[in-house]
Amino acid sequence: MLKILNLCAMNTLFDKIWDAHVVQIVPDGPTQLYIDRLYCHEVTTPQAFDGMRERGIKPLRPQQIVCMPDHNTPTHDQDKPIADPVSKKQVDTLAANAAEFGLTHFGMMDKRNGIIHVVGPERGLSLPGMTIVCGDSHTSTHGAMGAVAFGIGTSEVEMVMASQCILQQKPKSMRISVEGQLGRGVTAKDVALYIMSKMTTSGATGYFVEYAGSAVRDLSMEGRLTLCNLSIEMGARGGFIAPDETTFEYLKGRENAPKGADWDKAVAYWKTLKSGSDAVFDREIVYDAADITPMVTYGTNPGMGMGITDTIPALDSVPESGRASFLRSLNYMGFEPGDQLLGKKVDYVFCGSCTNGRIEDFRAFASIAAGRKKAPGVVCWLVPGSWMVKQQIEEEGLDKILEAGGFEIRQPGCSACLAMNDDKIPAGKLAVSTSNRNFEGRQGPGARTVLASPLTAAAAAVTGVITDPRTLM
Repeated sequence: MLKILNLCAMNTLFDKIWDAHVVQIVPDGPTQLYIDRLYCHEVTTPQAFDGMRERGIKPLRPQQIVCMPDHNTPTHDQDKPIADPVSKKQVDTLAANAAEFGLTHFGMMDKRNGIIHVVGPERGLSLPGMTIVCGDSHTSTHGAMGAVAFGIGTSEVEMVMASQCILQQKPKSMRISVEGQLGRGVTAKDVALYIMSKMTTSGATGYFVEYAGSAVRDLSMEGRLTLCNLSIEMGARGGFIAPDETTFEYLKGRENAPKGADWDKAVAYWKTLKSGSDAVFDREIVYDAADITPMVTYGTNPGMGMGITDTIPALDSVPESGRASFLRSLNYMGFEPGDQLLGKKVDYVFCGSCTNGRIEDFRAFASIAAGRKKAPGVVCWLVPGSWMVKQQIEEEGLDKILEAGGFEIRQPGCSACLAMNDDKIPAGKLAVSTSNRNFEGRQGPGARTVLASPLTAAAAAVTGVITDPRTLM
C-alpha cells in the first residue's frame, strides 16, 4: 500500500534543527549554517588542507573536527606499511595534515579507528540535534542519531574548517513512514532497498528525509544507521530519525557522550527533537511493512531491486525511454529480463562497509553460518566497520562460530565497498555484497554486484548460490 501527499513543510524536526543552526540567510541566496561536527577521511581532504595552508589560516574550532583513514586502509597487516603507493600516500598525508593543523586523528591500528560513519556514532561523537558534515556522500548515516548530516564537496570541507559554517540552500522536507511489523528475515537493509525500488535513485532528489512509522521505531540503532546510510542512494540530501529511548540507551556511557548532570540535561533537550503533531511536510509517503521481503538488486544502481523470490521485470514493463539503459545494465550483470536470481552462482561474498559493518550485522551473518561451512569456491570477506566492532565480535564468540565454518574476520576498513584498496572483486565475478552501491566497476573493474542484507549474504556464502535466507533460518 502506498499513499502520497504533496504539502508545504512546517514544524518538522528538520526545520527545528536547521533553524537552530542558521547564522544568517543571504538575501536571494543560500543559508549560512553552523556545523557542529566535521569528519575528515583521506580521500576528499588533501586539497582542503592545501587551501588552508595557501591562505595561511588554521581551523576555527579544531576540537570539532575528527580525522581518520578508512577508504584506502588494507584489511590485513595494518601494522605494516601499506603496499600500494597511492593508498599509502593518501593515508600518510591525512596523518601529516591532522598533526600540522592540530586535529584529532584516529590512525591505522588506533583502537578508535574504523570507517568514519561507524566510528562517529559508536564513540558518541555524533549526537542528536547536531549538524554533521563530511566529504563523503554516506554522511547521511549519522542522521540515525537524530542529527542533520550530509555529505559535502572538497571546497566545502575547506569552508567548514576555516569558519565552522557552510553555505547551503535549504532542502525540501519529506517524511517516509513504514508502518506495521517487518516479517521474518527482513532487515533494515531490505527496508532501504525496498524503498529505493519504489522511489528509484532520483525519487527523493532535493529532499531531506525523515523516517518514521512503527517499523522504523522498532529498528535497533544499527538498523537505523543502515537505513539512513542509504538515503543518498535515492537522491536525498540526507535522512534522519527522531531520537527516542533507543537512541538514548545506545549513547549512554559512550566516551564522548555527555556525562552526569550534562547527560540529564542533554536527554531533556533531545526529547524535544521530534516533528510536531501538526507538522506538515513537502511530501509524505507511507509504506506497509508487510509488503517488504528480503531484497536483492539485479542491475547497476541501488534502485534496481526486487524481492529475492521475484523475477527481473520483463522488458515491456519498463518505460520505453528507459529500456536501453535497462538492457545495458542487465547485459553488464549477465542477466536477462524475467530471470530469477535464486540459484545464481556466487563467486564472492562481502559483509561490511558503513552500511552493514556493525555488530548486529555480524550477529545476523553468524546466525546463518552457525553449524555450516563456507561453500567451496566462494571467497568471503567479513570486515568489521571498526576496531570496536571487531572487539565485540570476539567478546561474543562470533569469531569462533565463523572460524569453525571456514570464515575469517579481517581488520577494519571500507574494504570491498569500493575499489580503492586491496579488496577488489575480479572482472566478471559475481559478488553478493552488504555495501551500498552496485555501479559498474564499483567493487573492481568489471565486477558484478548484487546488494543484499547480511542474512542474504550469509545464505549465499554457505550455499554458493543466491539463496532466500528464510530457508536457512
